[in-house]
Amino acid sequence: MELATLTNAVADADLVVLLSAVTHLTGDASLLDRFDVDGFGHGRRPDTLTDEDADEIRALAVGVLRDVDAHDVDSAAPASDASLHRIMSFCAGEEIGEEYVALALEEGNFDGRDRRRFIWPGRPPAEALEHFHVAIIGAGLGGLCAAIRFEQAGIPYTVFDKNPDVGGTWYENTYPDLRVDVPNHFYSYSFAPNPDWSDYFARREELAAYIERCAVEYGIVPHLRFETEVLGADYDDASARWTLRIRTGDGRTETFVANAVVSAVGMLNRASVPDVEGLDDFAGAAFHSSSWDHELDLRGRRVAVVGTGASAMQFVPAIAPEVEHLVVFQRSRHWVTPNPNYHRPVTDGERWLFRHVPFYAGWYRFLQFWNNADRIYPAFRVDPEWPTPDVSISRANERIRRVVTAHLEAELADTPDLIDQVLPDYPPLGKRMLQDNGWFRTLQRDNVTLVNDRVARVTERSVVTTAGDEHEVDVIVFATGFHPNKFLWPMEVRARGVRLHDVWGENPRAYLGITMPGFPNLFCLYGPNTNPVVGSVIFMLECQVNYVIQCVAALVAGDLASIECRQDVHDRYNERVDAEHEHMIWRHPRVHSYYNNREGRVTTNAPWRLIDYWRMTKRPDLDDFVVRAKERV
Repeated sequence: MELATLTNAVADADLVVLLSAVTHLTGDASLLDRFDVDGFGHGRRPDTLTDEDADEIRALAVGVLRDVDAHDVDSAAPASDASLHRIMSFCAGEEIGEEYVALALEEGNFDGRDRRRFIWPGRPPAEALEHFHVAIIGAGLGGLCAAIRFEQAGIPYTVFDKNPDVGGTWYENTYPDLRVDVPNHFYSYSFAPNPDWSDYFARREELAAYIERCAVEYGIVPHLRFETEVLGADYDDASARWTLRIRTGDGRTETFVANAVVSAVGMLNRASVPDVEGLDDFAGAAFHSSSWDHELDLRGRRVAVVGTGASAMQFVPAIAPEVEHLVVFQRSRHWVTPNPNYHRPVTDGERWLFRHVPFYAGWYRFLQFWNNADRIYPAFRVDPEWPTPDVSISRANERIRRVVTAHLEAELADTPDLIDQVLPDYPPLGKRMLQDNGWFRTLQRDNVTLVNDRVARVTERSVVTTAGDEHEVDVIVFATGFHPNKFLWPMEVRARGVRLHDVWGENPRAYLGITMPGFPNLFCLYGPNTNPVVGSVIFMLECQVNYVIQCVAALVAGDLASIECRQDVHDRYNERVDAEHEHMIWRHPRVHSYYNNREGRVTTNAPWRLIDYWRMTKRPDLDDFVVRAKERV
């Protein structure tokens, strides 16, 4: 490596990640000892390292890396599990169970082997593959992940999407300052890391470009059918096939027959617009945030925003400086967390490290996995002995409450009247935690009004609250979310004369969130109870795709007609899901959110740690299914 470039780059490094990478490269765990406290790096995060520590780590790294080339890395002996465990715990700053070593190898993708790629134990005859076809509904991150895996396995497939391009939610949503709220070095496919992100929390345009690039690089574009909406799917028992009813972009309807169907339509993809009295009479523009009107110039306009959730948290600070006046109607209060990296760009030096330093990107990704997922999972679980359950649910949860409360009070110190208007009355983590995008500073602007009252009706030129207050506006933006409990909606899915949504009613359930009794060869991605409130949805999608492709491979290789989840297996699993949810923060009596359906059951969230779900979906057990062999003529 060129010395000057290397020296400049390590100046920008996360020092703990850098030392972890160097230790992995050299196999010399003693390098960690001088910076390790209590045996696991306790307290030695970058903000506690002394200047002398930092200089020593950088010099050590330069001394090792200056003479490293690709051949050295390729020919090096793989690190032992014990060595990886040592590095893993040092990198995280606390002891992590050995159970995470195999998961870290998958997530870190250190050697580029893509351990989640499906490999046939014995490839079936070409004829068996040629006569099998999978229909994938949706070309978002889930659908494309499935397509990539089927492409690699040589299993024929077609992807249908109602939109003109790939991306799913990252195609449809284009509102101002839209960005991911999970670190994008983790919010990306494990098998397709991107060393060139511009920001640590990427904007929508860069995420959309990443998704499109993956579709091209993995060769799935020829299998995509855009502007083609799947209206329904019907299963025929005799042929063990699904017939999809589809509507093309020119309005024609046609059918498509497949042996298996993978629904990747997502959970937050159908906008929820409240039925407000008088909305049709409004003379100005009114639209949902997911259908942003970019031809409308908001400069000098009076704008109403209904809702204060994740979308509003992002676009309200972006549009506030240009509008004449902004009225924000707060339907519910949210905890807002400070994040110094939320707007921080990735430096040139950091990008160089991600691209050129062996194992650096892998350990950085693992650290993001740990810090943003299983590390904070205990803060979501209720401690029944905790003395103040009204304000927090455990010691870990209380620590978070104090941090976010202090942030809120500091940001609103000059406007104390606002504190009472925005401070939630439920423990943190009960609803989705939001990243501070300049939200509190925006609420203090002279041209911004926060209204803690619901919208009752709309007139030709105003919004009227339930208290009778009238606010004259020119534009209404609904930041009112989606229909998270309507899985696979509005598709009509039927098997044996039974409609899936009639089976579900208000309580959608699935085994592992993936398969349902009575609906053979049908698999869901991001289905019921698979929303990760900690971590990345892409992690969950990769777990689900891993499970699904093994199920499909069993169909092909075993010359099977169908596999169908057993009712007793399905029911026992969902009993466990419901029992676990009773120990989670979102069942707190003060928490009301889209996590729960109208009957109070949690239908969206997964109650597990990410490693738990990873284990559950590692390998399907055909004993969990009713297996039907093909009939011989």
